[in-house]
Amino acid sequence: MPKGLSIGSSIGLSIVHESSAAGLQCFPIWAYDAGMARAATTSDVFNAIAEPQRRDILMLLRAGERPATSIAEALGLSQPGASKHLRVLREVGLVHDRRDGRQRVYALDARGLEPVHEWAGGFEQFWNESFERLDAYVQDLTQNRSAE
Repeated sequence: MPKGLSIGSSIGLSIVHESSAAGLQCFPIWAYDAGMARAATTSDVFNAIAEPQRRDILMLLRAGERPATSIAEALGLSQPGASKHLRVLREVGLVHDRRDGRQRVYALDARGLEPVHEWAGGFEQFWNESFERLDAYVQDLTQNRSAE
């Protein structure tokens, strides 16, 4: 076990401190991070699309705008559950909404996916080079087998 850590039977992970008078003292890990601010899991587009149901909503909205009730029904979500996901997507700029009578209609705003596109695009050269190496390997195998 790493120095300074212990696993307590009922309190979980603890940090162990040495004390000259009392030997070792255990403090539950939550005592150290309880006051730390937690980043919202929906604060950016990456966190927002980490949730599979939100990605499903985006896929539905690719075909065009839809009322919130239709989105909930199509995905088998409760109305409050769908509304929560739609709110998160709206806050990060992936969807926008408008009122249509008593309904709220949502539409995809793909411009919000630009950070994801830019990040994933950084791997394009890696994948292209990997596929080129694979192609060269397959060609070598094919030539070696035909030579035999």
